[in-house]
Amino acid sequence: MTDTANADQSARWNDRTGRTWAELGDMLDRVLEPFVPIVLDEIEPLEGRRILDVGCGAGALALAAAGRGAQALGVDISAPLLEAARARAADLGAAGAEFVQADAQSHRFEPHSFDALVSRFGVMFFADPVEAFRNLRSALRPGGRLAFVAWRSPAENAFMTAAERSAGDLIQLPERIEGGPGQFGFADCGRVSSILGTSGWVGVEIRPVDVECSLAEEDLRLYARRMGPVADLLPTLDEATRSEVERRLDSAFEPYLRDGEARFTAACWRVTASA
Repeated sequence: MTDTANADQSARWNDRTGRTWAELGDMLDRVLEPFVPIVLDEIEPLEGRRILDVGCGAGALALAAAGRGAQALGVDISAPLLEAARARAADLGAAGAEFVQADAQSHRFEPHSFDALVSRFGVMFFADPVEAFRNLRSALRPGGRLAFVAWRSPAENAFMTAAERSAGDLIQLPERIEGGPGQFGFADCGRVSSILGTSGWVGVEIRPVDVECSLAEEDLRLYARRMGPVADLLPTLDEATRSEVERRLDSAFEPYLRDGEARFTAACWRVTASA
């Protein structure tokens, strides 16, 4: 896939970031597993229904929907993540889950062909979110349900920003653009409500949800050195700077360790609406 309205995101998720997420997919899905029922319970019953999973990544949500009897189509811009998703589906014998590489902002879905749209942290990356959600709404039957989770603000997600705070004075990190595509792109619930309303969704409800998550201690070092903007820069640093950044990473995450696990609260929005 080369034609995309989100060329920057396509380049990122088909390069190092996408490969890293695919390689660490099992670990990341264990961390984010609590969000699967939070999303899917909003669109029950799933038996026999067609579900569209946007930004499906390595397929956890689509596969879980298929496990509840749905016919699930996972859509993502990342070839490495979709390769992982298809391998998982094959291992599980999950005939009810399929995956396609596409830019959901501009992809021509069959109109009114899905009963519900879901996403677990996959919808904050669109260059034009209004156009994206307008396009996605056209793929749902009238009255079809939308349910997704997105991160609240960086300030409310201290674990997710610990690495940046620890090393920000040593290395030049990319600037976070408020409301721009990225992890915290939907931090402002008023903006999310406006995006959905402008793109034609009705009955929009946005509720805060705080979810307790955990990461095995043996995985924490890997997480800190492979995930996020600090990790992206580690290979480019000289040996002395890299050593100091890694020392700071260990110190930054130490407060979260208890009884062999890193435990943290994920501050998110649970968003629902109807087409």
